[in-house]
Amino acid sequence: MSMTPPPGWYPDPNQPAVERWWDGSAWTEHRRTPEHPQVAPVRQGFGPPDPAASAVIAPASSGGGRAKIIALATAGAVLVAAIVTGVVVLGKDDGEPRGGAAPSTSAEASPTPTASESKSASPTSDPNVLVDDLNGITLPVIDGWEKAEDTVHDAPTLQTPDTFDCPGDSGMCRHGRVTSQTVTSTDETSPKALARGDIADAAKSVYGKDVLDNEYYGRITGHEKVAEGTVAVAGRSGYYVRWRVRTEKASGGYVQSVAFKSSIGSEPMVIVRLSVNVAKGAPPLSDLERIIKGIRSTDDSATGGGVGEDVGATP
Repeated sequence: MSMTPPPGWYPDPNQPAVERWWDGSAWTEHRRTPEHPQVAPVRQGFGPPDPAASAVIAPASSGGGRAKIIALATAGAVLVAAIVTGVVVLGKDDGEPRGGAAPSTSAEASPTPTASESKSASPTSDPNVLVDDLNGITLPVIDGWEKAEDTVHDAPTLQTPDTFDCPGDSGMCRHGRVTSQTVTSTDETSPKALARGDIADAAKSVYGKDVLDNEYYGRITGHEKVAEGTVAVAGRSGYYVRWRVRTEKASGGYVQSVAFKSSIGSEPMVIVRLSVNVAKGAPPLSDLERIIKGIRSTDDSATGGGVGEDVGATP
């Protein structure tokens, strides 16, 4: 039975002292320094064996010339076998990532993560915390919210548990949603610029057309900015923008984009999108503040957050 390793942090095949994020099918550019570096080499199964690691050292004494010849012959055989294996593995073109970065598809060749790696690769069992390993943050699951099991593009998501018939096109809607994602479409590193640039897309992702042109709330008829400013998120300086969105069907709701820099690995920029409807049964707007305030870094659970309104809005 063939299988690939699950998403998680594994030793980088090109830099063993650094951990790199494997998304389940390919290596990403996210790297971090492991909390407990490994001293002994670990069998990864991510490419050909290293010939140097298989070298056999001949005994310094005893056995005379015949013993030396046997030792050298053994070392030579091991070296040749390693080189042949490397050529065969590198010569295969089966669509996997190149450069030795792709894990083997056989169960025997799959990596065996260490205890720390297993912890990073597996979701937390704490029902009160949603872990985003890729971006190095955790989000609080406050009262009236739950972790989403099936999400678009596997983005870590919080949602309100109850569903209702969408007021526009046929479908099931929810009153609130929160997602986190890495910024990949731009090299911009200013939280202010990122939050301002993302808010329109955040509004469309909730109240606009989906990929099948469904408009669950009818079309967006307008919006107004109701708040904007600096905010502390997981101990990092960030920026938020909040819109009140109006829709053709129903009353629309509030959408918020929060941008900040992660504290792990290559410190990628992160966007957290939050939304709540304006409707009976919807969570209070203050829930968005509570969730942002409760975001923590995965490498420091004691790190505090902050609420945008506590900092003050900016024109």
